[in-house]
Amino acid sequence: MHTPLLFEHPLNERTRTLLRISRLFDQFEHHLESEDPWQSRIAVQALLDIVAILSRADIKTEMIKQLDQHAKSLERVALSPDVDQKRLQRVLDDLARTGARLHAVNGQLGNSLRKNEFLNGIAQRITIPGGSFEFDLPQFHYWLSLPYTERARQLDRWRREISVVQDTVELLLGLLRHSNLAREQVATQGTWQKSLDPQRPVEMIQVSIDPSMNLYPEISGSKHRLHIRFLESMEWERPVATQRDVPFRLKICVV
Repeated sequence: MHTPLLFEHPLNERTRTLLRISRLFDQFEHHLESEDPWQSRIAVQALLDIVAILSRADIKTEMIKQLDQHAKSLERVALSPDVDQKRLQRVLDDLARTGARLHAVNGQLGNSLRKNEFLNGIAQRITIPGGSFEFDLPQFHYWLSLPYTERARQLDRWRREISVVQDTVELLLGLLRHSNLAREQVATQGTWQKSLDPQRPVEMIQVSIDPSMNLYPEISGSKHRLHIRFLESMEWERPVATQRDVPFRLKICVV
């Protein structure tokens, strides 16, 4: 039995932003563990990508708003006699604690890293193809030559400056991912669609498929309708819509 191949697809911009930040932190963590200077280079780039996303003025406000929305929804659920009250209280405490940490941040998230002259110099060159090598950024080249322990310590220090972002994103995505159960579906001749309730906006969907089928989903959706079609990648050229019936698992994530 193969491990299912999971595709997550956001249906609004705020969830798309959360997923992007989460993936970048995953990339950062992965490359942080390697002693290879080339991996440290990629870790720095992931960090700078996160900081660039955080430069949007509304990110902190939007995250606080989402935490408040989840807290209100869970407080309503608390009235149900079937709810695990201890578990619910732990989640509410996490929401309150994370919200307080966000409120305590002065100004934009990641401001201290944006003001860091060393990182700022790299950020200005790294978007240029081949623009971050030693002849353009000698200080970065020197930093990459330092022992791994020093590089790892500094990378971890920079990460801690935005740790509240990582914790908030994982908390919000965790609540979203566990908001529903996955259900078995079949895409007839590779196509599946469903009408959605616009009064309960879907934030994200998860599609899981057996990788041995050699297919991937193309997902589109709005607050009214969800459409999935499965494609075959033909020798990495233009993909072709499959005509097979495709079994898959679908989770519709709603706040």
